[in-house]
Amino acid sequence: MTPAARRVLKAAERLFYERGIHAVGVDLIAAEAGVTKKTLYDRFGSKDQVVVEYLADRDERWRDFLAARLEAAGTTPRDRILCVFESSRAWAQEHSSKGCSMVNAHAEISVPSHPAHSVIAGQKQWMLGLFADLASNAVTTDSGQLARTLMLLHEGALVAHGLAIFPDPIGHARDQARILLDAAMRDEMPGERRTDGSSV
Repeated sequence: MTPAARRVLKAAERLFYERGIHAVGVDLIAAEAGVTKKTLYDRFGSKDQVVVEYLADRDERWRDFLAARLEAAGTTPRDRILCVFESSRAWAQEHSSKGCSMVNAHAEISVPSHPAHSVIAGQKQWMLGLFADLASNAVTTDSGQLARTLMLLHEGALVAHGLAIFPDPIGHARDQARILLDAAMRDEMPGERRTDGSSV
């Protein structure tokens, strides 16, 4: 990506996230980036493509951010799952004061025909897949259900963070995920035997 294109993307990210995608036109993006509209169209072709690149870039940076923290979290399934919530909490505090950029974008781009729709859906499908992989290492039964519940906790926390209705919703979701995981993993353990031979 050329320096001019990178400036366009940086300006678009700030403007789209702060003001909304529909509220920001190419004139403003070009002016903020210090380029002409012709340069913007030469590099991206359309505003829709700028939106695609903006969301794809944020997704890539989030995945890198999360990967580094998961690597540091070690191999314990429980710790790795909770690390996702901790990472989202840290990311939100640094990059997402108004909530999840994908959720916000989806509120404006709900039609599947929009080129950015696949980026938004793909990011959430990737998150569900990540939770599915992590859950399958934590429990041997109902891991899919556990993954979906973790996903709901995670995504609900991101929305609540953007709405700022109560303090630290992602931390609260992490604590609820810990309770859920402990119960699920406890259910996986063989039952203790009573003196009469039955299990407890």
